[in-house]
Amino acid sequence: MNHKISTPTWVKNRTIYEVNIRQYTKGGTFREFEKYLPRLKKLGVGILWFMPIHPIGIKNRKGTLGSYYSISNYTAINPEFGTFEEFKQLVKKIQDLGMKVIIDWVANHTAWDHHWTKDHPEFYTKENDGNFKAPFPEWEDVIHLDYGNSDLWDEMINQMAFWLKETGIDGFRCDMAHLVPTVFWNEARKRLDHIKPVYMLAESENHDLLEYAFDSIYNWKLLHAMNELAAGKINANELMGVALNELKYLPDGASVLNFTSNHDENSWQGSAIERLHYFLEPLTVLTFMLRGIPLIYSGQEAGNYRRLKFFEKDEIGWKEDKMTPLYQKLNTLLNNGPLITGELKPIKTDAPESILTFTRFTDKNRLIVILNLSARDTSFYIECGKLNGQYQNLINDETFEFNCHGQFSLDAYGYLVLAK
Repeated sequence: MNHKISTPTWVKNRTIYEVNIRQYTKGGTFREFEKYLPRLKKLGVGILWFMPIHPIGIKNRKGTLGSYYSISNYTAINPEFGTFEEFKQLVKKIQDLGMKVIIDWVANHTAWDHHWTKDHPEFYTKENDGNFKAPFPEWEDVIHLDYGNSDLWDEMINQMAFWLKETGIDGFRCDMAHLVPTVFWNEARKRLDHIKPVYMLAESENHDLLEYAFDSIYNWKLLHAMNELAAGKINANELMGVALNELKYLPDGASVLNFTSNHDENSWQGSAIERLHYFLEPLTVLTFMLRGIPLIYSGQEAGNYRRLKFFEKDEIGWKEDKMTPLYQKLNTLLNNGPLITGELKPIKTDAPESILTFTRFTDKNRLIVILNLSARDTSFYIECGKLNGQYQNLINDETFEFNCHGQFSLDAYGYLVLAK
């Protein structure tokens, strides 16, 4: 299968930053979030993804504030966050800083009190008794849309187009994209691209979405493998196998989203630190050095160590943290486009269970990544090839003499990113 759509050039070598407006500030508003834009620009992120900004349903609501993903109106703003005009101003300020904006789009279901339940009840899947139905029993706060109705296609695409035309956003992250027919997404992408070239990220692992609809899909298998490595269930060599396998069949031009956390993972499975412990730093480096687009979830750059409540107010505790300069450094390396573009090739060592290492070479650049994914200081030898020479350690900016005839040593959880 080939990737038959054109990804906007500005997507290349960008990091996505997931914005949880509700938990970002004391008031959880667009205006308060604006104050953080210079910090995010300094952090080096390129694309801000806003979790759903639409009004949240009241009927069958979960918790006090409800789920972002239970939407009662696709063309309105959640009044808790601010006004439509304030969001438009926020988009412009982000774009004026050289960053891009994508918003979350929930196409599979709506809230029970979405206005379509009265205006267009034919848009919904029904129980045998004619009542609306939840997509899954545990998703009782939402009801399922019926994509067998072609009128729904037109209306849904028109609602997406509204945000491109009225706010100037740059694309969409599409929630549970594989639950909606791929042919719908194919049509949506074609029509949206006529308005402006968009970037489309699918919350899915399905490769068929990459042919005509989406630019990127989720690398869930990598995340699960990193969790298993931190839990002692797999080793460095097995993790590398998962990473390579996920890239093996990826269509040229398409990409995967690499991440150590996101809103679901944080709230339901645990914060990145809770799951990955001391492996957090080297595995964060891995998500930036592999092929793909790295993701940072709100608070990760401040070392957020706890699960954020999903249906309640639970403000992020902002503080200085060692993850801040690490993310800044990694974003700088990513923004230096030619450096992290070469073909990824694993390097053999005599400690494959602990040491994960690979090269990314181009005609002009050499990059070597070495991670100690074990809880012990490790000495090891690297298969030589043509790697010898003087490199710059891109993490601490020191010179590193690479001699694969000698023995290397890395502290537990240590890492090297070398370039020449």
